[in-house]
Amino acid sequence: MLSGKIHTFAAANFNQDSMFTENDLKQFKKRDIPLEKIEQQIENFRKGFPFVKLVAAAVPGNGIHVLNDDETAAFTAVFDKKAPGYAITKMVPASGAASRMFKDLLSYMNSQEEAMAPDVEKFINRIEDFAFYPALKKVLAHDDYSLDELLAEGKYRNVLRYLLTDAGLDYASLPKGLLFFHKHETGHRTPLEEHMIEGMEYSMDNNNIVHLHFTVSPEHKEKFLERTSSVLSEITRDQNINFDISWSEQKASTDTIAVDMNNEPFRNDDGSILFRPGGHGALIENLNDLETDIAFIKNIDNVVPDHLKQPTHQYKKVIGGILIESMERSFEILRSLDSEKFSPGDLKNAVAFAREDLDITFDDCFDELGFARKKAIIFNKLNRPIRVCGMVKNEGEPGGGPFWIEDETGNISLQIVESSQIDLKDEKQKSIVAQATHFNPVDLVCSLRDYKGNKFNLIDYIDHQTGFISRKSKDGRDLKAQELPGLWNGAMAHWITLFVEVPIETFNPVKTINDLLRPQHQ
Repeated sequence: MLSGKIHTFAAANFNQDSMFTENDLKQFKKRDIPLEKIEQQIENFRKGFPFVKLVAAAVPGNGIHVLNDDETAAFTAVFDKKAPGYAITKMVPASGAASRMFKDLLSYMNSQEEAMAPDVEKFINRIEDFAFYPALKKVLAHDDYSLDELLAEGKYRNVLRYLLTDAGLDYASLPKGLLFFHKHETGHRTPLEEHMIEGMEYSMDNNNIVHLHFTVSPEHKEKFLERTSSVLSEITRDQNINFDISWSEQKASTDTIAVDMNNEPFRNDDGSILFRPGGHGALIENLNDLETDIAFIKNIDNVVPDHLKQPTHQYKKVIGGILIESMERSFEILRSLDSEKFSPGDLKNAVAFAREDLDITFDDCFDELGFARKKAIIFNKLNRPIRVCGMVKNEGEPGGGPFWIEDETGNISLQIVESSQIDLKDEKQKSIVAQATHFNPVDLVCSLRDYKGNKFNLIDYIDHQTGFISRKSKDGRDLKAQELPGLWNGAMAHWITLFVEVPIETFNPVKTINDLLRPQHQ
């Protein structure tokens, strides 16, 4: 219970001193957000979130596993042999508009400046190299415009208007998953199709059904369904393959309250409280709802054309094989712990497996404990969801990094940490960051069931102290927004975590439109 102006109450006995009105309570109820959660969010604004405590950077030999060719082949074989025995789904976060991709183009289009920024000039000069060029040409021709003539006459803003607004392709309002990324002989492809084709390699079951799950925004779902329907026959042509594609939206119950600069609820002009999406950490709820044993997670924009897919396919199987092998060995130990036959020798082997294979740490006093207490601890350490995360060498791309951190209980574990979570004014923390060699490309495979076949409740494994507060504005007024612990950050903080180096070739994100001009997207 919080002190001050916030009180827990029912609508029937409304407290006039509260900062909330009866309409507020109805708003919370409609969103299925308990008042206690609102109170906690406001307390988070008041107190702020603590920085993480870095102990060391995770590097090869100390937190990051680097495989040789034989190990790579062996784990690929494990996946090929054992994956058909599990329900596997590929989950792709695909929400949100692509407007940030076009930031420079939008700025130029909406300005009166004659000079073009270098990125805008590069875009114009190489416009024919983009996969959407034919579609842009066609939509302009529909209104009796010639793209070639507009370019020759320097009428670039007209071209951008037909690319970015609803006068034409409306790309600035569409999600990334529905933009033409790659040229292809049978028709240009969006990331949606690329993920469907990629999923055929590692999320297909014994009945040749490919299982995919996309999280989308409500306003875009119909367009995703239309695109899926239009490309399905081409993708499955001459192949005995079917697709099981499911969709979900970020739940309203995961939205977070916005506050003004005095930490009071930020109200819209109509008096209602402003809520904002809780960030990708909200998708832990969507992952929790999946009825599957294993889930691969990969961002919507990290795709390549067919001729470059092979390394991605192989290393998806590699991290999948590592997950299956780790999961099955853990299950074997957990079942043994349930029996009367678990011996001191078994315990020694279990602890060695946890330390050496799963990178699990134990308190300094662990070795001094009795047999029964050690059994309880190893059971607790192993009976958790597992995630295997691909890590690439840091070559300057933005992204969270792998670190060893110490939590408030003194437990040390591997975590993916964003720079916003680190106190970079602390010289010791800053020096640890400088030692980092890899970063997270959002390339995960996760086990979602326990050794008895029951689904884990993933909400139980969140570190709620790893959220993030940012400053925003609405209608010319400043506000503070709160993001939930990130999906692969604090939302998975209490999972078993393994970091594995994967080739940089498997990471090809598209953050700006000109990223599509990189060789790997051409």
